[in-house]
Amino acid sequence: MHQIKLIWDFRGPHAIQTARHHAIHLKEYVDIEKLELDNTGYEVISEMHSIAFMIVNESDMATVRDALKPHRGQLYNSQKD
Repeated sequence: MHQIKLIWDFRGPHAIQTARHHAIHLKEYVDIEKLELDNTGYEVISEMHSIAFMIVNESDMATVRDALKPHRGQLYNSQKD
């Protein structure tokens, strides 16, 4: 089954803190909705750009996308990321 990496971009001097905080809320959503996934987090792209992310199964993507409104998504390859 394919997996999708849903991504929220944050830019500016507080991007790291904002992405870290957003990742906490993504984890809470997973717990509340009892989703069978446990791959959320954040990444620092540069000093002024960070992302929060959630890896979802392709079958769950539309539901999560519509509920959480990510900025973008990409096919997830666990060997690459």
